[in-house]
Amino acid sequence: VKNKALVNAIASGAISIGESISLEQTRKLALLVKELIHWNRQINLTSIRNIDGIVDLHILDSMVIRSFLNGSRILDVGTGAGFPGLPLAIIEPDIYFELIDSNGKKIGFVNHIINELDLKNAVGVKSRSENYIPAEGFDTLIARALSNICNFISIAGHLVKSDGVMLALKGKRPNKELEQIPTDWKHRVIELRVPYLKTGSRHLIELKQRVY
Repeated sequence: VKNKALVNAIASGAISIGESISLEQTRKLALLVKELIHWNRQINLTSIRNIDGIVDLHILDSMVIRSFLNGSRILDVGTGAGFPGLPLAIIEPDIYFELIDSNGKKIGFVNHIINELDLKNAVGVKSRSENYIPAEGFDTLIARALSNICNFISIAGHLVKSDGVMLALKGKRPNKELEQIPTDWKHRVIELRVPYLKTGSRHLIELKQRVY
């Protein structure tokens, strides 16, 4: 992997989605990509194995929700190999991130990256979200890999502050799932600008508890 080409690919990708990141942050994201490829040879962290795919479908696809983060305590539910939590923690050093997953090998990778990049604002936790009891609630919950919005609410809704938001990153507009959202939650659907996707679309579902 030529480091300069990788750094340039991340920098131009960030510009394409309207994000401004520093050279140091770009280099940290490049190191994350290289470490993911290296570790992926030993343990299966992602099915995406080529550099362009990782930059587009992991790095940029994580950064694209940056402007929707609310507050200073964020929980990434079902983070897997650390997405979207790790890229967001790299580009938002003043926000605290917890990344949770029940897969110990994946959380091992997450904590390796946190140590390697000296990220003071991120922690990886091996736990199921339905069993997790944090020190305090979170301002924003994010989920990229969870299959169903209602499932996201049922396993993790207790972890968000009453005035907080839950963000579910989906592909095409999930109309059927939207119809099934419990009535005590209100939602907003945002179509994201995703020039890095060759086909298809990305929708962010923002969930908030109704105040009665």
